Amino acid sequence: MSGPTVAAPPPRPTEPLHFSPLAEFHRRHGGHMVPFAGWQMPLYFSSILAEHRAVREGVGLFDVSHMGILTVDGASAADLLSRRTTADIGALAPGQVRYTFFLEGTGAIVDDLLVSRLDAGATPERRFLVVPNAGPVVAVEEILRQHRAPDTQIARWNGSVAILAVQGPGARTLLERTFGWDLGRLGFYRLAGFPDARGASPSPGRGDLRVPADLTDATIVSRTGYTGERGYELFLRAEVAVERAEALVAAGAVPCGLGARDTLRLEQGYLLSGQEFHRDRTPLEAGQERFVDFDHPFVGRPALLAQRAAGPTVRLAGLVTDAPGAVPRHGTTVESGGEVVATVTSGGRSPTLGVGLALAFLPAALAAPGTEVTLRIRDRTVPARVTALPFRRPPA
Repeated sequence: MSGPTVAAPPPRPTEPLHFSPLAEFHRRHGGHMVPFAGWQMPLYFSSILAEHRAVREGVGLFDVSHMGILTVDGASAADLLSRRTTADIGALAPGQVRYTFFLEGTGAIVDDLLVSRLDAGATPERRFLVVPNAGPVVAVEEILRQHRAPDTQIARWNGSVAILAVQGPGARTLLERTFGWDLGRLGFYRLAGFPDARGASPSPGRGDLRVPADLTDATIVSRTGYTGERGYELFLRAEVAVERAEALVAAGAVPCGLGARDTLRLEQGYLLSGQEFHRDRTPLEAGQERFVDFDHPFVGRPALLAQRAAGPTVRLAGLVTDAPGAVPRHGTTVESGGEVVATVTSGGRSPTLGVGLALAFLPAALAAPGTEVTLRIRDRTVPARVTALPFRRPPA
């Protein structure tokens, strides 16, 4: 079995863990449970390797209900989110989803998150679905509340709303066959509401959505994911989550845990909150400048403009080693010229590529693809080379 990319065991929880609405599903399917960001979540069901391959070759089903589920509604909601993220949220079209960053004034990343526009624009009120990571969600919500205008309402729906991620090349076909939906018009980074009741003909989905009101008879489907495959994320009422998950498994989806989610995202070079950033790295250092809209004011913008002008001194780089038995892990040191120059933030063996992969913030002079470095793994050094991200090119 291929291990997860995080070497150290999860820290022992100091507070009672939260349980997903799919806890019974986890138990029924033999999930190996671990504490993660304050939640009891499955690390794997059968094996990390088998679940990884299921997503790359067929369809995998993930419970990601631990992610933050916030709504930000009101006439000033777009202004608030634009000011607090690197995206010009006011420019989002109805049904559009945007990946963005929540920053400190120094430009350091507090969290990366998805913001989706739910309203249709018929009134001045704007409605947004905001999905931060599980660890920083409390801080994100608190900061938004501190800066909101009186006409803006913020609510958190964890516990009453669940999220299922259906990922893999067969995801669209399986969802359409199982629920009678027509997903052909749902573009990448778009969402729509689809009826829970199967109609006489496939439903193409609708907009102008409200959470949680519209979840009484519909599922919000977002064409997003964290695996590099064609995927969809389903927002649905907690009380129907187990039933829907069982229907997907009966149709051929493979239950997957956090371990496979980690190996899949590593192959794509995706950032992981708490490893690639923890209020210590900027989007420019992380190679994410394409997700920063500099043409609007936001917290951290002056710091990022200064860093862009000077040039980041470190950059996130992908490292590959094909040395036999070499598996980089979080904390592995990176050396050049006999000196330690960085430590690995995420690492592991790629089930798809069959080599060791790692992410690390290298000095800018060493971050160019083709640069040779060494990794100190246990008591030996092994050669590695810098490579352009993603490690694995996603399918068209």
